[in-house]
Amino acid sequence: MDSNDDEAVKAGPPRPGPGIAGLSLPYQIVAAVALAVVGLVACVHVGMVFLHVAPSNTVTKNQGKTIDAWIYPEFEQNWKLFAPNPLQQNIAVQVRAEVESSGGSTTTGWIDLTAQDGRAVQGNPLPSHVDQNELRRGWDFFVGAHDNKNRPNGLRGRLSESYVRRIVMLRLESHDLGGPVKRMQVRSVTTAVESPRWSQEKVDTRPSYRVCPWWTVSAEDLPGGAGNGRTEAGE
Repeated sequence: MDSNDDEAVKAGPPRPGPGIAGLSLPYQIVAAVALAVVGLVACVHVGMVFLHVAPSNTVTKNQGKTIDAWIYPEFEQNWKLFAPNPLQQNIAVQVRAEVESSGGSTTTGWIDLTAQDGRAVQGNPLPSHVDQNELRRGWDFFVGAHDNKNRPNGLRGRLSESYVRRIVMLRLESHDLGGPVKRMQVRSVTTAVESPRWSQEKVDTRPSYRVCPWWTVSAEDLPGGAGNGRTEAGE
């Protein structure tokens, strides 16, 4: 055996190449199919987002429901951060409740749910997504799906009302109201942010109110098992 044969023996069998090339043929096929699927989904997602934010056109008019079903709620695009005149208002969502107690029905004062969320977020390095967005986005959903007289715009309007009612009842669970809630009334208080001292813009900072009608609490508005217990206690 010559020196070349000795070197070949010492070197051993060739090592597989890096990446997919180093896999056996069946695994190469599986990896290629997986990459193709991921690439296809990524292309579809980019296309859906583009159509969602693009101006109205033939495709968005014909396929609007399909596009919305893909985008909402996980991939909603909100460009307010880049708007030339971003939102300059503070909006607080408040509720008062009609409570059934042994002494009869009583009505609570207005409870500021937004202020409660603010206290939970302030000074918290890792604030909860629920405290930051649940009530705010729920109210945005309600306002966008109702007219100025709080009349629902179709199915989305009724769905948004149900969503807000459940959020409110969930928040009221942390309050000792003296009995089960029979009815509730929700309102928003909108106050414009004052202009900076260097600005000559004049802003009316007086609060404006959007008051919903009284809603009778049903079993569907109550959160989980605790809500069922409250219903039974009320009955």
